[in-house]
Amino acid sequence: KGGGAAAAAAAAAAAGGAASDNSAEHSDYRAKLSQIRQIYHTELEKYEQACNEFTTHVMNLLREQSRTRPISPKEIERMVGIIHRKFSSIQMQLKQSTCEAVMILRSRFLDARRKRRNFNKQATEILNEYFYSHLSNPYPSEEAKEELAKKCSITVSQVSNWFGNKRIRYKKNIGKFQEEANMYAAKTAVTAASVSAQGSQANSPSTPNSAGGYPSPCYQSDRRIQ
Repeated sequence: KGGGAAAAAAAAAAAGGAASDNSAEHSDYRAKLSQIRQIYHTELEKYEQACNEFTTHVMNLLREQSRTRPISPKEIERMVGIIHRKFSSIQMQLKQSTCEAVMILRSRFLDARRKRRNFNKQATEILNEYFYSHLSNPYPSEEAKEELAKKCSITVSQVSNWFGNKRIRYKKNIGKFQEEANMYAAKTAVTAASVSAQGSQANSPSTPNSAGGYPSPCYQSDRRIQ
């Protein structure tokens, strides 16, 4: 009792110790993992020692009782078996607590690492603009991935992962992302209208369209991923 809690506490203390440098981070992770392992082996030795001491104590009691009543070897063997099974269940709980502590440690280090890998706002904007402008087929080619990676200052693999995750999230909750899709569609339409207007002014600066303004943006109908 207390061994698993101590290991879990050691894992919880690891959350605030992740360094920005990878080598320091790995060193910190290994140190925390070694601490959990050490606690596990220490507690396991205590349980084994307690089991042996308690077994010896019970056998001595049975020998003393044998002076007043007959005690068969099978009865002694049965009592020893009960003691060992009980301590085995305690050791199993220790193992489970240690495994949970290791999983907590691992998940917190991975979470800290994921937070540092988040893209900046500009990169997310670029990727979202491409995604919603190709909503009917949001699967960029390798050339497009390389171009997006350069614009966002990330790797091609990160671009692929982002699009894979984005497609999954979009399919699962299309209604939630519909407003975002409309926003990017409007943004794309305004940009296209601005470019068209600049081209018209360059060709005929003194002749606006018949309505006296810029051409109306053409919105494409929303199309969902097949």
